[in-house]
Amino acid sequence: MRTLDFAPLYRATVGFDQIADMMDRVLTNDTPQPTYPPYNIEKTGEDSYRISIAVAGFSADDLSVEVREHALIVSARKADTGEQHTYLHRGIATRAFERRFQLADHVQVKGATHVDGMLHIDLAREVPEALKPRQIEIASSRQIEKDVVEGKAVN
Repeated sequence: MRTLDFAPLYRATVGFDQIADMMDRVLTNDTPQPTYPPYNIEKTGEDSYRISIAVAGFSADDLSVEVREHALIVSARKADTGEQHTYLHRGIATRAFERRFQLADHVQVKGATHVDGMLHIDLAREVPEALKPRQIEIASSRQIEKDVVEGKAVN
């Protein structure tokens, strides 16, 4: 397996240690990732996303969607009705599962819907105004002199 050295990243940046730690966890995780249930992640707009999970056999009451510590946790547990069934073939899996998705900063869960055996979770990136780029006006020396003459405060 290939190892990556993140030392140059640590020397040249401040505050990106979480990204390096996450990449290190992903690259060193040799355990196979679960494939059940199948899911899609799609980009639906400039800053919006949708996770669609196939949850055939589960009702909305059997499903749980939770956001905790920058992680989206989707789990399902089929309620035991006590009914006995005799299956000739059982191809629809209704086993319990828990699926985790790591969320980036400022990604918010907007809602979840359960339609036709699919659980759709809508997400949006909402960057606060204070973090968005803004243009800084550059004052000329002539403008500063004018402000001083008019008695305006100069920063």
